[in-house]
Amino acid sequence: MLLFLIPFLMAAASAGAFVGTPDNISKTQESLAELPLGQRIAFWAEQFVGTPYDTDPLGAYVRNKVIVYDSAVDCMYHTFRAVELSIGATPDGAVNAALRLRFKGLGTLDEAGKVTNYDDRFEYAEDMILSGKWGKDITTEIGTAVKIKGARGIESTEILPKDAIIDSIDKLNSGDIIYFIKAVEKRVVGEIVAHLGIIKKESGKVYLIHASGRKNAQTPSHVKKLPFEDYVSQMSFVGIKVTRF
Repeated sequence: MLLFLIPFLMAAASAGAFVGTPDNISKTQESLAELPLGQRIAFWAEQFVGTPYDTDPLGAYVRNKVIVYDSAVDCMYHTFRAVELSIGATPDGAVNAALRLRFKGLGTLDEAGKVTNYDDRFEYAEDMILSGKWGKDITTEIGTAVKIKGARGIESTEILPKDAIIDSIDKLNSGDIIYFIKAVEKRVVGEIVAHLGIIKKESGKVYLIHASGRKNAQTPSHVKKLPFEDYVSQMSFVGIKVTRF
């Protein structure tokens, strides 16, 4: 079954957006059930390759008060959705996972299925890490970390600096979540983490899958998959943090 469904989903992604009906998603979730969680996360992350970047500053999913908004994604929603589809055994299970994971407490829906408390969502990715809901922080386990100044009441945080990432790249696994760290002097609203992506290991190579784009950009962008080493060599971020389910 999976061999039949993967080309369908991949074709949908390459056409410019993730297209997954509840029936197809359900069948794929069933087919992937025996794979390790990390591999499932990487699989679903890759299904969004080609999906347009969501330029809504608030996030279209938040603006529309919905859990599922797959036609355009930003880096946080892309990460949310890939993990939720992997944890849930059904499309409804993925929604239930979202209500547990996207919020500091617990998300709630009204009778129309609209989210009633997105004000309780994780707006800062550093808070995702600290919550423990988004896997174990393994930053210090995969390389020599350094401490940098925190923000918003967080005194400091340990990161793997840019020049140490490549030496640790082989320690990354499929499904690891990468949190890209903004330089202290470039922070605008106390954001320690400026971007997110998901790792996929394939044929001995390490890839980054991420919703690439800027909220204020005039040029359209989309979810991309590229060698992680290439991304690191060109990125402006000062380092990364990593969590693993």
